[in-house]
Amino acid sequence: MQPIFKQYNQGQAELFPQRLDDYIGENDPVRLVNQVVDELDLNSVIQSYKGGGTSSFCPRMMIKVLFYAYMRNIYSCRKIEAALSENVHFLWLSGKQFPDFRTINDFRSKRLKHQIHNIFSKVVMMLVELGYVSLDVQYIDGTKIESAANRYTFVWRKSVEKNKLKLEAKVGNIIKQIEKGIQDDNRADDQTPTPINSKILKEKIKELNTNEKPSREEKKQVKELVKHQAKLEEYERHLDTLGARNSYSKTDPDATFMRMKEDHMGNGQLKPAYNVQISTEDQFITNFGIYQNPGDTSTFNDYIDSFEEKYDRQSLEIVADSGYGSEQNYDYMESKGISNYVKFSYFHKEQKKPFKNNPFLTDNLFYNPKGDFFVCPMGQKMELIGRSQRLSDRGNSSEISLYQAKRCEGCPLRGLCHKAKGDRIIEINHNLRRHKNIARENLTSERGLMHRSRRPIEPEAVFGQIKSNRKFNRFRLRGLDGVAVEFGLISIALNLSKMVKKAIIETIADQNALILSVENLILNAEIEIRNWTSKVFDNSFSLSAI
Repeated sequence: MQPIFKQYNQGQAELFPQRLDDYIGENDPVRLVNQVVDELDLNSVIQSYKGGGTSSFCPRMMIKVLFYAYMRNIYSCRKIEAALSENVHFLWLSGKQFPDFRTINDFRSKRLKHQIHNIFSKVVMMLVELGYVSLDVQYIDGTKIESAANRYTFVWRKSVEKNKLKLEAKVGNIIKQIEKGIQDDNRADDQTPTPINSKILKEKIKELNTNEKPSREEKKQVKELVKHQAKLEEYERHLDTLGARNSYSKTDPDATFMRMKEDHMGNGQLKPAYNVQISTEDQFITNFGIYQNPGDTSTFNDYIDSFEEKYDRQSLEIVADSGYGSEQNYDYMESKGISNYVKFSYFHKEQKKPFKNNPFLTDNLFYNPKGDFFVCPMGQKMELIGRSQRLSDRGNSSEISLYQAKRCEGCPLRGLCHKAKGDRIIEINHNLRRHKNIARENLTSERGLMHRSRRPIEPEAVFGQIKSNRKFNRFRLRGLDGVAVEFGLISIALNLSKMVKKAIIETIADQNALILSVENLILNAEIEIRNWTSKVFDNSFSLSAI
């Protein structure tokens, strides 16, 4: 028998045009993207257009394309441009319009530059209305994502300050030589160089150039000063860009060199990166922030404020690891009325027997709050001898109380207790001690145990989705604003993907419930039929007996 093939004609013409959405399933994620963006208030984005000139692509269409592209793990503008002419889903979203990669990139990096947080919060509020999140709890964690900067164009604070100091000494020596008219350097080796900046040096060079009859050596020295002025200006620009940081990249000045866990060399190499903080609830991202400092502790207060700015409210509970457990952060949560489930250093260690059974540790010494004294393992009072203020690396002040034992000499436990020459002195931060007691009580409660079990599968699972499953492990835009746009888009895409999965699960659950309901109806009907049949049979049997 001859095989039969379906008709194939590439040049076939059709009388009526087909609709693109005929090729898209009813439950396809692209329909959710389309519906969500249609419901968003985008007046702030639309108002950023000046008007006049040629027509622009509809911002609502551009946002739909970007959202769906990030859902499909397409982050390159050139690949998005290709998808707009190859993929039926993109063709339907764009209405068969074809913005090129430059237009897409300009819209993403410029139009969304100051709008991404606003759009993100509106998407989250949709999740709240649908009942997916409540915003009552935040599971907070941070990760480092590599910048688009060149990895080897670095500037280090210590190197700049060291070279600047040497240059200032050299400039001071040259000026001194010119003023005294001698060739030798009279500055002593141990003499501290006078601080000098580029403006003072510029004025000094201008003053030296007014000399009517400079010698050949003076001309040479002034020429050398001009070179040093340019270098001094360069060092000052570096320090100004650094601010409070210790490093930055020349190709992305906002990026700071951080130690990356995901280094391909496996040795924790320093790379230009950003510290990304997120809050999650049921693995939906409810807030995010981009920071330049590698530590999580110092980002906390500003990050909590950003949540309040987005939603005009604050969470009731915050859950985080020990990287956020500082006195200042505990104070801040207390001032906001937030129940904290934030671990502190040694939280897990103090739960173990070696820690609990060590009577010499400061944390295990008995404290009498009324008399304000501690008791050492030998029963000796350790009384208050003074208080002091201590500043942290970030400039936060803490009050430290000092307690000292009176007679440690001759104590049989002294070798186990301390190794100081005199009597033992302990330093106590009573405010931090109080916060630790509250945090310990919260974390060991029934609700605290629930939060502790959920925290590893909340933000950490989301970071795994972003970095491993979606292959988003390096930014493509540069600068804090550009990085915020990119991470905002990937966060929205992740939330929309989660919405699709939730909707599918709910649909399946509804279908199963409907099937179960129908099965129950059928079963009840069968039972009723059996009962009716049985009654009919009994009646007929009775009649035959009569």
